[in-house]
Amino acid sequence: MSILPTAHARPADHPYPQLERWLRRAVVSGLALVLLLPLARGHSQWLGWAPLWLVGMPLSAWWALHRFRLPALADLRGPAGHGPQHRRWRRPQARRRAARTGRAMAVALSRTA
Repeated sequence: MSILPTAHARPADHPYPQLERWLRRAVVSGLALVLLLPLARGHSQWLGWAPLWLVGMPLSAWWALHRFRLPALADLRGPAGHGPQHRRWRRPQARRRAARTGRAMAVALSRTA
C-alpha cells in the first residue's frame, strides 16, 4: 500500500498537497535560517555551501514538483492583457553597394579629393 495517492485519484496538473506543503515549509524555514543566522550563510566541509541546501535545493524540488512549469504567457502580459510592445523602425532594409573595380575606385577617389 502506497502512502501517496495513485495517479488516478488526482488530476495530473495538481501536485501532491502534502508534499507541496512540506516543501513550502522547507523553503520558508531555510530562508529564515539563512537570513537570521550567520552560520547558515557559511560553508561546511561536509555539506558545502549552506544556502544551497537550505534554500536552493528545496526550491528546485518544489519547482520539479510542479513539473518545471513556467508562468503562463497570460500572467506575464500584465493587467491590460497586451504583450510587450516592440518598437522598431519601419524603414526598408539597407542594401549593400556593389563592389567597385580598380578603375571605378580610382575615379571615385579622384572625385572626393
